[in-house]
Amino acid sequence: MKEQVRTAPAALPVVLRAPLAMTAALATAILVALGILHFHDSGLTGIDAAVLPSIDGVQPPWRYVALVIDFGGEPVGSTVLVALLAAVCFLVRRARTAVLTVLGVVVTVAVTTLLKPIVGRKIHGEFLSYPSGHTALATALALVVGLLLADRLGRVAAVVLVLALALVAGLAMGWAEVALGAHYPTDAVGGFCAALAAVPATGWLVDRVADRL
Repeated sequence: MKEQVRTAPAALPVVLRAPLAMTAALATAILVALGILHFHDSGLTGIDAAVLPSIDGVQPPWRYVALVIDFGGEPVGSTVLVALLAAVCFLVRRARTAVLTVLGVVVTVAVTTLLKPIVGRKIHGEFLSYPSGHTALATALALVVGLLLADRLGRVAAVVLVLALALVAGLAMGWAEVALGAHYPTDAVGGFCAALAAVPATGWLVDRVADRL
């Protein structure tokens, strides 16, 4: 039997497969639970009622910071970020991670886009808000950066690095979206969880397809 030889570094490093699979399962559960909790409910309760008043309507200069962060989730800003990260991956000969950069973002955004009309939660009476696509996108990109950097690390260090980067990106974009009045805090949590669920699964699929090819 001919031995299978991997032609490129894995998009999802072996040491991270089990930990990120468990994280993805937990994130999926939270994503679904929050979706059920806020199904067609746009009221301000629980965490949202406690957190939103202290963040919403932030004033300059922090408003400018929020707008800059928010731009990274807009079509132009996100396209630039995805293109730059994919280019870096190709330059360091991480073709699979470059593919994951694009597919991971596409799948993550697709998940949030599909869930919004299903959950039906609205903000300001007309805009579908759960889960936050901006937060999901920022978290997805941070996860890919973490996977790119964690390849040569041990399991514990790799897991800490990947999840820490995802958390920082998710918090930053989530804060910006809430501060600008675009989302409720739990919308940001849902977007964060969507990326944690989608990116590892997409990375696993990229490796499976690449190994077969």
